[in-house]
Amino acid sequence: MSGVEGRADTAGVLDVVVRDAAAPGAASCKDPAVAANPVTPVPAADAEDELLLQTGWHTARCALSLPEAHASISMPQKPTPWRTLLAFAGCGTIISVGYMDPGNWATGLAGGARFGYSLLFVILMSSIAAMFLQHLALKLGVASGRDLAQSCRDAYPRWVNLPLWVMAEVAICACDLAEVIGAAVALQLLFGLPLWAGVLVTIADVALVMLLEGRGFRWLEFFVVLLILVIFACFVYEMAVAQPAWLDVGRGFVPSKELFTNPDMLYIAIGIMGATVMPHNLYLHSAVIQTRAYARSPSGRASAIRYGTLDSSFSLVFAFLINASILILSGAAFYYGTAQHREGVDIQDAYKLLSPTLGAHGASVIFALALLASGQNSTITGTLAGQVVMEGFLQIKMRPVLRRLLTRGLAVIPAVIVAAVMGDKAVGQLLVISQVVLSMQLSFAVFPLVHFTSMSKFTGRYANSLATSIAAVLVAVLIAGLNGYLLVSVLKDPGSLSVHA
Repeated sequence: MSGVEGRADTAGVLDVVVRDAAAPGAASCKDPAVAANPVTPVPAADAEDELLLQTGWHTARCALSLPEAHASISMPQKPTPWRTLLAFAGCGTIISVGYMDPGNWATGLAGGARFGYSLLFVILMSSIAAMFLQHLALKLGVASGRDLAQSCRDAYPRWVNLPLWVMAEVAICACDLAEVIGAAVALQLLFGLPLWAGVLVTIADVALVMLLEGRGFRWLEFFVVLLILVIFACFVYEMAVAQPAWLDVGRGFVPSKELFTNPDMLYIAIGIMGATVMPHNLYLHSAVIQTRAYARSPSGRASAIRYGTLDSSFSLVFAFLINASILILSGAAFYYGTAQHREGVDIQDAYKLLSPTLGAHGASVIFALALLASGQNSTITGTLAGQVVMEGFLQIKMRPVLRRLLTRGLAVIPAVIVAAVMGDKAVGQLLVISQVVLSMQLSFAVFPLVHFTSMSKFTGRYANSLATSIAAVLVAVLIAGLNGYLLVSVLKDPGSLSVHA
């Protein structure tokens, strides 16, 4: 072991970097950017804690996660519980965006129109699973100083990491495809643009990334919060107009055996799970939590895990309310409404039918505005997640704008082709299919996350308890089992995807 070095960052908080302190035989960090950092002595207690955390890694930590924003948001000088929670507020908001993107709209609308409120139970369980997994993700980031992608790179061989990276990129592209389609549909509904043209216009949101890139991470968080408030206000209005039967809504939170006997319902349920529990969010949260300048000490990390979990749980409760509102609105308008439209309701149909069904002229326009806000919000977080995944797995640093162009280009191509060749209806089906693809990528992020957080050689004293580890394994196995069932069903009947969607 060559010793322990620390870096005094701009926030005045010691960020510890351990050189050659990993497991015996671990590779040394050769990153010149890290090697150039000024050295500050490390307090003994902190050094001991870091040594404990580093014993499971094959490679010492070479780079900071999201280095341009690392520890850039300061903690209060005179901390109180509320001030500390306010300092962490924003991390969870960034993460919650992925839980209310256009993909959630598609699956929620389809579920409500076809099955009424029956799938509210699935949204609730998916949201609880999301809170649990996001807690594990932020704990990994705080405890190890690595995001999930860096953890995979430093613990697994290359032949494991490359497929994991590919799966993470597929998940990000599938998510971006949903954002492209959602924003294009909103532009079509509001301004009459052809869908293929709206898809091309979405490339211009790179300018939004450029604008926020130079403003700092807090500005980005404020912008995200503003758009979320727009979405929430829109749905408060829509729910007031819809006036659902709340007793029936309550029954929707009770599990139904039809979920396991009706293939159509199971398909939509898995789509809801894929839209709710987002693979790229697990990578992103483990990185974003490190933007806070909490003390890199045992007590500082414990506090960061506690307050980070409170922040993300509150934000995801908010996202759950919006997702439940989408399904309730769809159920009230299309399943239980006077003019029932139970089959084939997608986002375009919802826009056309909401105003006459609910008897409110502005219902459709407000719906489209909320959809546009949702798509723009997800653009920001998708860029960040792509940056974390590429830098973490491959150690390739790319400007956010270029990363945005790359991901958006991969998403635009299939959307334009489908819109131009197969028509608008096929685009709506593509949106639901993208969420099922997301769900099928989820296990490739969940299993490594559970592995790292359940073993003290990776997360030290912050490793999961036995009960937490069992719960984490059960969640991972359940997700894998449902996706395996769907995959077998599709292989038996490849046409079932288009039928269900």
